[in-house]
Amino acid sequence: MLWDKKPAVADREAQAPAPAVVPPAAKPVAAPTVKPFEEKTMAETVKPAGITPSDTGRTQWGRSLVVKGDVSGNEDLTIFGQFEGTINLQGHCLTIGPEGKVKAEIQAARVVIHGSVHGNISVKERVEIYKTGHVVGDLMAPGISIEDGAYFKGKIEILRDDVREPELYSTSSSKPRLSAVAPGAAS
Repeated sequence: MLWDKKPAVADREAQAPAPAVVPPAAKPVAAPTVKPFEEKTMAETVKPAGITPSDTGRTQWGRSLVVKGDVSGNEDLTIFGQFEGTINLQGHCLTIGPEGKVKAEIQAARVVIHGSVHGNISVKERVEIYKTGHVVGDLMAPGISIEDGAYFKGKIEILRDDVREPELYSTSSSKPRLSAVAPGAAS
Protein backbone atom coordinates (compact mmCIF):
# COMPACT_ATOMS: atom_id res chain seq x y z
CA MET A 1 0.00 0.00 0.00
CA LEU A 2 0.97 3.57 -0.20
CA TRP A 3 1.64 3.94 3.48
CA ASP A 4 4.02 0.99 3.61
CA LYS A 5 6.70 2.68 1.49
CA LYS A 6 9.90 3.61 3.18
CA PRO A 7 10.74 7.29 2.77
CA ALA A 8 14.49 6.84 3.27
CA VAL A 9 14.88 4.65 0.21
CA ALA A 10 12.95 7.14 -1.96
CA ASP A 11 15.17 10.02 -0.77
CA ARG A 12 18.38 8.15 -1.64
CA GLU A 13 17.12 7.39 -5.17
CA ALA A 14 16.16 11.02 -5.71
CA GLN A 15 19.65 12.19 -4.68
CA ALA A 16 21.48 9.80 -6.99
CA PRO A 17 22.33 11.30 -10.39
CA ALA A 18 20.41 9.88 -13.33
CA PRO A 19 22.54 8.11 -15.93
CA ALA A 20 23.16 10.22 -19.04
CA VAL A 21 21.55 8.95 -22.20
CA VAL A 22 23.76 9.50 -25.22
CA PRO A 23 22.44 8.49 -28.61
CA PRO A 24 24.86 6.19 -30.39
CA ALA A 25 25.24 8.43 -33.48
CA ALA A 26 25.53 11.74 -31.62
CA LYS A 27 28.38 13.94 -32.79
CA PRO A 28 29.97 16.60 -30.64
CA VAL A 29 28.78 20.13 -31.42
CA ALA A 30 31.42 22.82 -31.73
CA ALA A 31 31.01 25.80 -29.47
CA PRO A 32 30.12 28.99 -31.35
CA THR A 33 33.08 31.21 -32.02
CA VAL A 34 32.96 34.70 -30.60
CA LYS A 35 34.20 37.40 -32.94
CA PRO A 36 36.35 40.07 -31.36
CA PHE A 37 34.81 43.53 -31.22
CA GLU A 38 35.77 45.66 -34.21
CA GLU A 39 35.50 49.40 -33.97
CA LYS A 40 33.79 50.92 -37.04
CA THR A 41 32.94 54.43 -38.10
CA MET A 42 29.35 55.62 -38.34
CA ALA A 43 29.43 55.49 -42.15
CA GLU A 44 30.53 51.85 -42.09
CA THR A 45 27.86 50.70 -39.66
CA VAL A 46 24.85 52.51 -41.12
CA LYS A 47 23.97 50.93 -44.45
CA PRO A 48 20.43 50.95 -45.83
CA ALA A 49 18.94 47.49 -46.23
CA GLY A 50 18.88 46.16 -49.78
CA ILE A 51 21.55 48.50 -51.14
CA THR A 52 24.42 46.85 -52.92
CA PRO A 53 27.46 48.53 -54.48
CA SER A 54 25.94 48.10 -57.96
CA ASP A 55 22.94 50.24 -56.89
CA THR A 56 24.99 53.27 -55.92
CA GLY A 57 24.75 54.84 -59.40
CA ARG A 58 21.00 55.50 -59.09
CA THR A 59 18.99 57.89 -56.97
CA GLN A 60 15.23 57.85 -56.48
CA TRP A 61 13.07 60.65 -55.13
CA GLY A 62 9.84 59.38 -53.60
CA ARG A 63 6.29 60.60 -54.18
CA SER A 64 6.18 62.75 -51.06
CA LEU A 65 9.28 64.81 -51.95
CA VAL A 66 8.82 68.35 -53.22
CA VAL A 67 12.16 69.85 -54.26
CA LYS A 68 13.03 73.29 -55.69
CA GLY A 69 16.47 74.32 -56.90
CA ASP A 70 19.30 73.18 -59.15
CA VAL A 71 20.32 69.55 -59.46
CA SER A 72 23.51 68.29 -61.05
CA GLY A 73 25.13 64.93 -60.63
CA ASN A 74 27.05 61.99 -62.00
CA GLU A 75 24.43 59.29 -61.56
CA ASP A 76 21.00 58.34 -62.86
CA LEU A 77 17.99 59.98 -61.21
CA THR A 78 14.37 58.84 -60.97
CA ILE A 79 11.76 61.35 -59.79
CA PHE A 80 8.42 60.13 -58.45
CA GLY A 81 7.65 63.38 -56.60
CA GLN A 82 7.75 67.05 -57.63
CA PHE A 83 10.68 69.16 -58.76
CA GLU A 84 11.08 72.76 -59.91
CA GLY A 85 14.34 74.29 -61.14
CA THR A 86 17.12 72.98 -63.39
CA ILE A 87 18.48 69.46 -63.84
CA ASN A 88 21.93 68.75 -65.29
CA LEU A 89 22.85 65.05 -65.48
CA GLN A 90 25.34 65.08 -68.37
CA GLY A 91 26.16 61.49 -69.27
CA HIS A 92 23.33 60.00 -67.18
CA CYS A 93 19.63 59.14 -67.39
CA LEU A 94 16.71 61.08 -65.90
CA THR A 95 13.46 59.16 -65.45
CA ILE A 96 10.19 60.83 -64.48
CA GLY A 97 7.84 58.31 -62.83
CA PRO A 98 4.11 58.12 -63.63
CA GLU A 99 3.22 60.43 -60.73
CA GLY A 100 6.29 62.68 -61.13
CA LYS A 101 5.79 66.37 -61.90
CA VAL A 102 8.78 68.38 -63.11
CA LYS A 103 9.01 72.05 -64.08
CA ALA A 104 12.60 72.39 -65.20
CA GLU A 105 15.16 72.99 -67.88
CA ILE A 106 16.69 69.52 -68.34
CA GLN A 107 20.08 68.45 -69.71
CA ALA A 108 20.99 64.77 -69.62
CA ALA A 109 22.25 61.93 -71.78
CA ARG A 110 18.82 60.29 -71.81
CA VAL A 111 15.36 61.27 -70.52
CA VAL A 112 12.48 58.82 -69.98
CA ILE A 113 9.10 60.40 -69.22
CA HIS A 114 6.13 58.59 -67.71
CA GLY A 115 4.86 61.64 -65.78
CA SER A 116 4.61 65.37 -66.42
CA VAL A 117 7.37 67.73 -67.61
CA HIS A 118 7.07 71.47 -68.27
CA GLY A 119 10.28 72.90 -69.69
CA ASN A 120 12.87 72.45 -72.40
CA ILE A 121 14.76 69.17 -72.66
CA SER A 122 18.20 68.79 -74.26
CA VAL A 123 19.79 65.34 -74.40
CA LYS A 124 22.81 63.66 -76.00
CA GLU A 125 21.14 60.32 -76.81
CA ARG A 126 17.36 59.96 -76.64
CA VAL A 127 14.08 61.30 -75.21
CA GLU A 128 11.31 58.74 -74.61
CA ILE A 129 7.77 59.90 -73.83
CA TYR A 130 5.42 57.07 -72.85
CA LYS A 131 1.61 57.10 -73.09
CA THR A 132 1.25 58.31 -69.50
CA GLY A 133 3.72 61.13 -70.26
CA HIS A 134 2.79 64.79 -70.60
CA VAL A 135 5.40 67.21 -71.99
CA VAL A 136 5.09 70.93 -72.66
CA GLY A 137 8.38 72.32 -73.95
CA ASP A 138 10.99 72.02 -76.66
CA LEU A 139 12.99 68.85 -77.29
CA MET A 140 16.55 68.78 -78.65
CA ALA A 141 17.93 65.28 -79.15
CA PRO A 142 19.40 62.91 -81.73
CA GLY A 143 16.58 60.43 -81.03
CA ILE A 144 13.00 61.00 -79.92
CA SER A 145 10.28 58.44 -79.21
CA ILE A 146 6.68 59.44 -78.46
CA GLU A 147 4.29 56.57 -77.70
CA ASP A 148 0.65 56.65 -78.87
CA GLY A 149 -1.47 58.38 -76.26
CA ALA A 150 1.34 60.59 -74.92
CA TYR A 151 0.83 64.37 -74.83
CA PHE A 152 3.45 66.66 -76.35
CA LYS A 153 3.30 70.39 -77.09
CA GLY A 154 6.43 72.13 -78.30
CA LYS A 155 9.15 72.09 -80.94
CA ILE A 156 11.40 69.19 -81.82
CA GLU A 157 14.96 69.62 -83.07
CA ILE A 158 16.76 66.47 -84.16
CA LEU A 159 20.48 66.84 -83.50
CA ARG A 160 22.89 65.17 -85.92
CA ASP A 161 26.66 65.33 -85.79
CA ASP A 162 27.42 63.64 -89.12
CA VAL A 163 25.07 65.64 -91.39
CA ARG A 164 24.99 69.44 -91.32
CA GLU A 165 22.63 71.37 -93.55
CA PRO A 166 24.26 74.20 -95.49
CA GLU A 167 23.41 77.58 -94.04
CA LEU A 168 21.06 79.12 -96.59
CA TYR A 169 19.61 81.79 -94.38
CA SER A 170 21.44 84.60 -92.68
CA THR A 171 20.85 85.17 -89.01
CA SER A 172 19.78 88.80 -89.54
CA SER A 173 16.87 88.16 -91.92
CA SER A 174 14.71 85.35 -93.14
CA LYS A 175 15.62 85.89 -96.81
CA PRO A 176 17.91 83.41 -98.51
CA ARG A 177 21.48 84.49 -99.21
CA LEU A 178 21.72 83.94 -102.92
CA SER A 179 23.91 85.81 -105.31
CA ALA A 180 23.82 85.93 -109.06
CA VAL A 181 26.52 87.13 -111.40
CA ALA A 182 25.67 88.38 -114.86
CA PRO A 183 27.51 86.65 -117.69
CA GLY A 184 30.64 88.54 -118.63
CA ALA A 185 30.55 90.73 -115.49
CA ALA A 186 33.58 90.90 -113.28
CA SER A 187 33.02 89.73 -109.79
